[in-house]
Amino acid sequence: MIFLRSLLFNIVLYTWTIVLALAGLPLLLAGQKGSSFVGHVWGRVMLILLRLFCGLTYEVRGNPDLAQGPVLVAAKHQSMWDTIVLPVLLDTPCFVLKQELARLPMFGWYLRRAGMIAVDRDGGAKALKRMVAQAREAVAAGRPIVIFPEGTRVEPGRDAPYHPGVAALYSQLHVPVVPVALNSGLFWSRRSFLKKPGKIVIEFLPVIPPGLPRRQFLPELKEQIEKHSNALAKKPSEPRNHTARACG
Repeated sequence: MIFLRSLLFNIVLYTWTIVLALAGLPLLLAGQKGSSFVGHVWGRVMLILLRLFCGLTYEVRGNPDLAQGPVLVAAKHQSMWDTIVLPVLLDTPCFVLKQELARLPMFGWYLRRAGMIAVDRDGGAKALKRMVAQAREAVAAGRPIVIFPEGTRVEPGRDAPYHPGVAALYSQLHVPVVPVALNSGLFWSRRSFLKKPGKIVIEFLPVIPPGLPRRQFLPELKEQIEKHSNALAKKPSEPRNHTARACG
């Protein structure tokens, strides 16, 4: 049954994506706001489709309002789901993503027009400098910047290094950092076709203020994200004392 529901979801997913991408082409002329609107609509419908076809819902914990405006949002990355929900929860976020995505036909057009930060992961110091410059522009425009510190999707419970890009942005932008924990990989894992029914939890953690030394910031960020993500993986449905709301 899970296989059949996942198959139907994938068929509808690609159909919806193609239809919206074609229908939204005129909005590319509106620049960042038009492209971001298309991404927001795509994500909202995707979350509805996941609920209808796969029985997969989600719950927001913590305070997502902390992640609005000129802040750095450092999120755990376990699933494609993470890139679906954050454009829905945040106001015109600017994602740091790999350059290859921005080169994809049509999909890349929307990413570039939305002002996403495409990074050449083999570009060294030059690519890092360009990333910081683009991030400064996004902060000046009042947009939250979303970065996945591990640089790729990582299975729940697996330890992976945090790349220096997040520390470079933190030290150069002088904005607060909002860590985000989640457990999406339990239900939609990195290379799995199957989407399991259940409730994903995404948790916005307390803000890390600007100004910490790099040697203190990066271990603290990783400790917070990993501790809470591991806790969600063990007890995903256990309620917390702070704000929580069910969605999807």
